[in-house]
Formats: sequence, C-alpha cells, structure tokens
Amino acid sequence: MVNLFKWGLKKSPWVFHLGASACNNCDIEIIDTLTPKFDIERFGMVLVGSPRHADVLVVSGIVNRQCIERFKRVYEAVPKPKLVVAIGVCACTANMFRDSYNFTMPVDKIIPVDVYVPGCPPKPEAIIAGIVKALEKVK
Repeated sequence: MVNLFKWGLKKSPWVFHLGASACNNCDIEIIDTLTPKFDIERFGMVLVGSPRHADVLVVSGIVNRQCIERFKRVYEAVPKPKLVVAIGVCACTANMFRDSYNFTMPVDKIIPVDVYVPGCPPKPEAIIAGIVKALEKVK
C-alpha cells in the first residue's frame, strides 16, 4: 500500500503554496507555472487550496515574527510523506532581509527543506524543475 501511495505521489503531486511575507515576485512566478505557457498540470501537478490535501509545500518569502506559529501549523497540517521546496532567495537565505527587525530565522531552521530554488524571482522553468527534483527524493 505504501509503494502505491509513493507511486501516486510521484505521478500526481498536489502542491500548496505558502507565502510567508514575500514581496509577491516569487508568488507571481509560481502562479505563472499554471498558465498555458508552462502548465504544470500537464505533469500531473495540481495547486490545491488546503495544506491538508497537499503533498508538496512550496514556500516563498521570509518567516517573520508574526507568522512563525501559523507557518509551523501549516507545515504540520500537510500529511506525511511531505516535501518542502523553498522558492526564491528570500526563502533560501533571507538575503536582503537578514538584518531586518522582523526577521526570525531562515525557513530551513524552522522546518526541513528538501529542495532550494534560488533566484529573485526564479523562472517558472526553475520552479518546475525544483518540484520535480523534490519528487525524485521519494523512494
């Protein structure tokens, strides 16, 4: 039964987008992956509206003091086995916001991150490749 579930996860992952204090550049590029030009649904990926339905958690932005508890709750709501993909330089390293008064810690210090997709913002092709790379970790 477990092998069947993992096979289904590889063939049709459901993705939940968690914007954690992002500037919306990465968010726009994530939504761009749904447009007819890139169309992630042709790979079986579906953007879902609830973390309880998701297999892959796509995170963009930094985690600030006001959303850290909600961030953890959303991560815990995603059923196991779950994959986390950090999108953009803010989620990967908190580059320009590292010295901000509201910055708490990088995403990978709060939850385990499987794949990093750097860029400001990363291209839709890189986002799709990052999610596919995360799916390769399912064995």
